[in-house]
This record gives sequence, C-alpha cells and structure tokens, in this order.
Amino acid sequence: MEGQLPRPVPRKRAAPLLVGLSLALTPCAAGAQDTDRVFEGTTRVFEVQVPVNVVDRDGEPIRDLTAADFAIEDEGRNRRLTGFEVIDLDLLQPGAAGLPPSRLEMAIPAAARRHFLLLFDLSFSSPTAVLKAREAAREFVLNDLHPTDLVAVATHSVEGGARLVITFTPDRSQLALAIDTLGAPRLIQGAQRDPLRFLLEGTAAGGGIASSDLGNADRSDAVVQMQESVLAYLNVIGKQMARMEASYARGRVSSWSASMANLARLLDSVQGRKHVVYFSEGFDGRLLLGRRPDADDEEHQRDRFNLQFGAFHMVDTDDMYGNTLLQGEIGSMLEEFQRADCVIQTVDISGLRAVTQAEERVHAVGQDALFYVANETGGELFRDANNFGSQLRQVLQRSTVTYLLSFEASDVEADGSYRRLRVKVDGAKGSRVTHRKGYYAPRPFDSLHPLEKSLLAADAIAAAAPRKELEMDVLAAAFRAGERLAYVPVIIEVSGGSLVEGQKDDSLSVELYAYVSNVYGEIKDFFTQMVTLDLSSGRDAFAGAGLKYYGHLDLEPGIYLVRVLARNAETGRTGVRTSSLEVPVYEEAAPTLLPPFFVERSQRWFLVREQRGSVYEKSVVYPFTVNGEPYIPAALPAIHRDQEAEVCLVAYNLGEGEVELTGRVLAEDGREIPGGTLALVERTVTGIEGLDKLRARFSAVGLVAGRYTLEVGLSQPSSGALQVNSIPISVFQ
Repeated sequence: MEGQLPRPVPRKRAAPLLVGLSLALTPCAAGAQDTDRVFEGTTRVFEVQVPVNVVDRDGEPIRDLTAADFAIEDEGRNRRLTGFEVIDLDLLQPGAAGLPPSRLEMAIPAAARRHFLLLFDLSFSSPTAVLKAREAAREFVLNDLHPTDLVAVATHSVEGGARLVITFTPDRSQLALAIDTLGAPRLIQGAQRDPLRFLLEGTAAGGGIASSDLGNADRSDAVVQMQESVLAYLNVIGKQMARMEASYARGRVSSWSASMANLARLLDSVQGRKHVVYFSEGFDGRLLLGRRPDADDEEHQRDRFNLQFGAFHMVDTDDMYGNTLLQGEIGSMLEEFQRADCVIQTVDISGLRAVTQAEERVHAVGQDALFYVANETGGELFRDANNFGSQLRQVLQRSTVTYLLSFEASDVEADGSYRRLRVKVDGAKGSRVTHRKGYYAPRPFDSLHPLEKSLLAADAIAAAAPRKELEMDVLAAAFRAGERLAYVPVIIEVSGGSLVEGQKDDSLSVELYAYVSNVYGEIKDFFTQMVTLDLSSGRDAFAGAGLKYYGHLDLEPGIYLVRVLARNAETGRTGVRTSSLEVPVYEEAAPTLLPPFFVERSQRWFLVREQRGSVYEKSVVYPFTVNGEPYIPAALPAIHRDQEAEVCLVAYNLGEGEVELTGRVLAEDGREIPGGTLALVERTVTGIEGLDKLRARFSAVGLVAGRYTLEVGLSQPSSGALQVNSIPISVFQ
C-alpha cells in the first residue's frame, strides 16, 4: 500500500483494527495487558485470538456451540483454549440490550469485527465503469452493512500500487465522501492531513462539499464539477495504461500481483477477517488460464491440430494454457491474502458501460480472472455490479455468528514467521467451518512498514478497547466558547515508567492521537502530536513522573466518545483510553456541571501544550483558572489518604442564591463506601454571566489505597435542582 501517509505532525480540526478474524498478538512485558505476561522475566506470552464461523448445509450460522465443541492446533500442537466468546450480530443492533449506537462498537471484541476494504482497480477498468461502480459501493456502505462493521476505501493501479483513501472506520459519511472522490487530488487538497486517514483532506467543518449532497438526483454545480474532476482523474490514469498495452500485458499483470501481495502483507496488521471488495473489469484471463475452447476460434483449432501431430514448436503454450510463471506469481499473491485472513470478493464492473461484441469476448476472459482470484481466497464473483450489495449481504450472513477462540503461546518467537492453524468442531455434523489458515508471529515494531504502524494505530482507535501497555489517563470537558461550538480541553497523562520501558536510547518520541466520534460513529474532530524528549540528563526523573499533554477539540452540542492513543514511536508500546463526553446546548441556559477539576500543584509531569500558530484558526482563553489564577487539572487525581486536595467546580446557569455541595465515593463496582469528605470553600466571582466557579476541598481520610470514583452534586435549595458529575481518583498511602 502507498507508503505516502504523512508522519504524525501537529494537527487540528478536520475542516481513522478489526476485523472478523483473528489475530491479536502483542509482545508481553511486565505491566502490559492482562492477557500478556512475563514469567521469571524471560518467557514471552502471547494471546492469539481466532474467530471461527460455523454454518450448516444451507449456509445458516450454527448458534448453540460451546467451548467444549472446539479444538485448535498450532503447528500441529494442541492448544488449550483460554478464552471463548460468542458474537451474534443479529443481537447487536441499535437499541438491543439497551445499547445506544455509540456503544455497539465497544460490545464486540476487536478481533471479531468485520472489516471491508473497498478496492477500486484503476488499471484494468475503464473510467466510465469505475465512475458508475462508485454508486453501487456507496449504496452498499450506507444501507447494507452492520453498524459494527468497519470499512476502508482504496484505489489500486499498476504504477502506483494501492493507495489508501480512508482507513477502516465506522464513519459512513466520510466513507461516502471517499467513494465519491476516490482520492482525486484536486478534490482533497488544501487542508492538512489526518495521519491515520479517518478524515479526508479538504473536508474541514464549514468547507467543501457535504457528503450528504453527493449522489442527490438534483445535483448542485459543485457536485457536477466534482464528478467531472473524478472522471478527468480516471481518464489520465486510463491514458497511462493505454501506452503500456499488448507487449507489456504480461508484465503489467506480474506487477499487479506483486503490489497486491504487498497490500495483503500490510492488511495482516489489521485484526480479524478482512473482506476485500475488488471493483474491476479484470485483466486478460488468457494470460493466466489460457484461451477458452471455442469452436469458432480458428487459432485454437490450429493449435490443437499441431499438438496432435507433434508440432509443438508451432504452438504458443502460454497462449493456450496460460503462463506458468505468472500462475506461480498470482498463486503466491493469493496465498498472502489467505495468510492475512483476507477474502477477496470480486465485482465485475464491465457491465456498467456499453461495449462492442469484440470487447464482450475480452470481458468474458476478464471474468475468468476475477472468478479465479475470488474463488482461491474463499470469495465469490459478483457479475451484477449494480446489485452486488444485496448479493454480498447474503454471503455475509454466514459470518453473522462468530466464535472467538483464544489461546496463549509462550513458545512463539517474535520473528514474523508464519504458523499454521487448524480448528476442529464437534457436535455440528455436516457443518462448514471457516477460520484463518494461520497467523504471523509478531515482529519487532521498528521493522514494520510505516503504513503498518498507521494501520495498527487506526485499528486501535476504531476498536476503542482499552490498551494498557502504557499507563495513561484522559480528562475531557466541554467549556462554553461560542454560539455553535464548545471548547473541549483534553488532558492526557502517560506514565513515564511505562514509556521508557524497552527504550534503547535517550531520544524518546511519543505519538499522541485524539479522535472524537458521535453516536453514529462519525469522526467530528481530532488532533495529533509527536512529542520528542531528550532524556540524557533526566531519564530517571522522567520514569518517576511522565508526560502530560494539553490539546483541545471543537465540538457542537451532542454526545461523544473521545478516543485517545499514545504510543512509544520506537518500541510500539501503546495505551488506549476512551472518555464519554456530553456537550450541552448552552443556548438553552440549562444548569450544567462539568467534571470536578483537581488542582495539581506538584511539578512531577513533563508538561507539553498544543502548539499555537497557523495550525489553529484562533486562540482561546485558557479555561482552567479560579480567582484569576491558572492551575493545571489532573486527569487522574492522586491523593494521599491523610491529606486534602484542592478542587475547582465549573458550572453554568446555576442562578442566584445558595448552593449546596455533596460528594460520594464509589468503589470500582459502583458501591458507595464510607470515607472521604468534600467541603465547599467559596463561590467565586467570575464576572461572566451564567458562569460559576466554586472552590472546594476533598479529604481522603478514611479511604484505603486504591482507585475510586468521586461523584459530586450541586443543588439549589430554592429550586431543588441537582447537577451531578464525577471523576476517577487514586488514593495512595
């Protein structure tokens, strides 16, 4: 895949693994994820997750299997199952089991989510056919997918290889925009790039063409111009192809297979089963499979005559039976897709344009090639491009129920070697079992391709599942900033000890990514930053402290999920945290209480704040002040059990009169426990209508060391109104 994705750089506002199968391998280290452990400081333990689909003779999922029905072999060695989970997509619908749409994606393990890569072939397809194929692809994305499915869009050409337009994302609006533009440079220039490719360039809020406008019957002039630009972009590529025709045909197919094999290797970094939906007219299948027997083909009859009478030198066997070298190359390419647990579903788009009788014969052998590519990976060929979505949906019904098997391996070297798997199922006579053929052992992070690293980060952001290789905490709060947008500071704290673990030199580079999605999975804003620190004179001090970063998002009223990822750019150790956030409609002047902010007076953190300048459209007054004095809030307040901590409460529209402050300490299971007190110190004067800032003190006396949640309530005796918010806290001795 194109290795041209930009490095993480300071980025603000836009103006992106896992797939149905399989493999979640993470090198283990002390203090890493619960599923990764080190015994005696030497043994590396990896958890391997293998999604399995089991269907009956009619292709319907079998739902009543248990862990006892499964057995798994790794390189011929029986593995004991350490985890077993059943995921039924029919039960995971918006509103099912009380789950809001925004929580559906967190209800399914990353390795069991289905991934779709919509891959548009620009080398073996006419511009007209590609242009029309987008409409079918757009319909599929918007109407035929399960809410938890992740989709990416890419193009492929012989000269340029695969080019990722948008990464695997739940954001249907961005996907529709990616399909409509196909990454045409003139349509997506002018804005800074999102390094993980969740958001397209040139799609900043308030600018460009809205994705909801694309595809409307009554098209605006802007949309018509966009269509013309895409067609011009495809025609340029088509003309480049025309200059390389006949004599280079076999070489083009060879180059195609090599770049597609590279794509497969990169996709292996994305967890779970991947469905590559390949839109193409297909290359000349005679190069691979030879000519079709045809009674009207005089050349074919002449070749058969020469073979019968031993005139072998008169026969082009490559033309008659296909080129054996090319067959080997494509066979190796397809094996790479199988190893990466990718199923190629091919969509023949040749019927989307008018053709001559001669072209019909070429398309027939093109379909042969498309069928071969799909069939060898377990996929299907869809000949009706306009209706492929409903056909593919029927095929995907087989993967509605996924059994997620897990086992631990302490004898796997981190050398990238391929290990074969075999899954046996009892109790389902006559069933068909589908699972990946094997998995790749991990490789050192620094040996990964840059795009693999980007896909790994995007995969973790999309999954929204906690990662604990880096100890980190996140605080996000929505401050009233204007009529339309709220200013949302995001405080990220990353433990220094976890950051320097495994770090070889004194130059520490930390990648930070923060994306925010609404209840429909749409990415609404983001920021990224690469922080580089010199530890040559303060490594121990940093290890005892850590990195604290201040960034911000701009959001309209709504309910959101803030997804934050931090990663050591050398070792690959990663932390992921999510934080729920509600931005109220401040214009309604309803009472609102933000999370309690604990004032941090110590200087134990290495503090980094978002860069100012041309990257940002405007500067906002620093919101963390009380009585005119700035302070730094703690994402995870750490409080000594025998000491008090300063707390600042920010509220809107409390009104006049007295207020009462209450506090409850909750255990991690939600139970209220005795101990700890919260007392109001003063209600300050802000000079801003509707804005209140209150000072308070919290005492941890009576609490044992551990993690809790402090729930704060502000009530008005005159009206009886009560506002509640909370923050996690850590108590130490």
